[in-house]
Order: sequence, then C-alpha cells, then structure tokens
Amino acid sequence: EDMFRFEDPWLLVFGLLLVPVFYGYLKGTGSGRIRFSSLAPFGGIPPSLSVQLRHSLIVLRCMGIGLCVIALARPQAGQKETEIVTEGIDIILCLDTSGSMRALDFERQGKRTDRLDVVREVVKAFIQKRQNDRIGMVVFGEQAFTQCPLTMDYGVLLSFLDRIEIGMAGDSTALGSALATGVKRLKEVPGESKVIILVTDGRNNAGRIAPDTAAEIAKTYAVKVYTIGVGVEGESPFLMETLFGKRYVYQKVDLDEETLKHIADVTGGAYFRAQDTASLEEIYRQIDQMERTEAKVKEYMEYEELFAQFAFPGLLLILVGFVLENTRFRKIP
Repeated sequence: EDMFRFEDPWLLVFGLLLVPVFYGYLKGTGSGRIRFSSLAPFGGIPPSLSVQLRHSLIVLRCMGIGLCVIALARPQAGQKETEIVTEGIDIILCLDTSGSMRALDFERQGKRTDRLDVVREVVKAFIQKRQNDRIGMVVFGEQAFTQCPLTMDYGVLLSFLDRIEIGMAGDSTALGSALATGVKRLKEVPGESKVIILVTDGRNNAGRIAPDTAAEIAKTYAVKVYTIGVGVEGESPFLMETLFGKRYVYQKVDLDEETLKHIADVTGGAYFRAQDTASLEEIYRQIDQMERTEAKVKEYMEYEELFAQFAFPGLLLILVGFVLENTRFRKIP
C-alpha cells in the first residue's frame, strides 16, 4: 500500500500561509519611477508582450517559494507492507457411511434426501469457509480408512468428498476404529490445534477398538473431538425394494448418544444432535466459529525522502525569476 506524508506538517501550514503575504509584498514593490506631467499621450499605445508577462515573475517566485516550503516540511513517500502470521488448525472429518445413512429423514430443497447426501453438502460448505487449515477425511462403516490425508488443497478434498458412497466401508458402525484412525492421522502432525469432527447415526457394533479407548487416545494426543449424532428420534423411512416395488419402510436406528457425549467430554469437545438439515448446518456454523485461528498482523513502513524533488524545482523557479527580472523583463528607472 502506497503512503505519502509530511514529517513536519506544521511547517508546511506556516510557510504556505506566508506565500500570499509575500505575493502582496512583491506586487506592491517596484523600482524607481519617472514622473510625467500626464500619461494621457501614452494612453493609445498597447502594452508590449514584455509588459504583459512582467507580472508573471511574481507568480513564478511565489511558486518557487511554495515548493521550497513544501520541501522544508519533509515530504515522504513510503510503502506499507502487512504480514499476516497465522497457524492453521488440523481437522479430520470422520464421516459415517454405514447402511443406516440411507434413512430418508432429511430434506434438501423440499425433497426427501438420505442422511449422507445432506452431510456431504453441509461438510462441503464448511470446508469452503476454512482458510489456512489442513483438513483430512476418514470414512467408516464396518471398517475405517483415510479417504483423504491432511491437505490444504481444498479442491482435491472436495473431489474426494463427492466420491464417498453409502456402504463403501461396510454396513456396520465402527466408531472406535474411526476415531482411532483420525487420531493416527493427527498425532504426529506438528501444531497445537488438532480437531476431529465425527458424524454418525448409529451405535458402535464393529471394529477392534472401543470408543472409550479411542477417546482416551485422543485425549493423550491433545485431539479435541466434536461428535454429531444425525437422524430423527423414533423410526426413520427407508426406501426398500419389495414384492410390490419400491416402498417406504420405517425402521428405528439406534443412535448411541451417551457414547458420543462421553467422547466429546473426555477430549474437551462438544456433542451436537442434528435432526434436520437446518440444525446440521447450524452445528457446523458453531464449530466453524469455535475453531478459529488467531491471526497476528505485523505492519512495516518504509519511507523515502522527497526533499530534493521539491527543493530543486523551487530554487530553479526563483533563480529563473531573478534572471528574467534582470535581463528580459528588466525595468529602467
């Protein structure tokens, strides 16, 4: 950012106020005059070009003095540089792709939508709002695996997000394995802020690691876990193929809120319940606000003195005025 300033602005104001005074003084002074009994005989003689331009010498001097005054006020041109130092957050998104995510108890744009489709769109908006953060993704069902390692290339991350499908990791729910896989991705990463956002709609019924054990591991490595339980209470509609074609069949999905709350409490995170699209969007907005990096701003100012660029032209104008007054525009007493 380009900047301009005067180091001594008071001198500028004081000096420029004297310029009109100096102009009046020069206009009122002159050399000796020749007395005539009457100037009437010379009335019809048009003034020469020299006479017409003679008064411009006063303007020339005033301009020269004005430039010198500006130079004495020490004009300076500078450049302002801003450096933003920030340390991003490392975030792992753990997304449930088990069979129960087929439940059609969410709506998007007025149409029934399965849980995973809504989660995908909300997570996509969350990613697009982040800056300076490394984000990775773990998907889980009966198994848990890394869909995308930590990256700041959000375009690549979003492309992996678009590829996730229900059942790609099995139809069961391995909460403990999912959390442990997320911690594994974060534990050796340098940095103070490490977060896992775990989204599920079921209960741990697969995997070799218990959710409580995984939560203790996360606590050991200072990983904060936000857990989100999705789905309505009671029975949820599933679109099933029957003898009479596709029909909605209502089934109850067993969401283990107690375990999700425990994981959040142990790791210093928080538990949220999303029963519709709006509440899920609000949950991610809250997490987005809670997990923000603090930016440290450093400003550097570098100025260059412009004294010569005003002083030399000013002195030159004064000198030219002096020379012209004593040569071409010289008055004869």
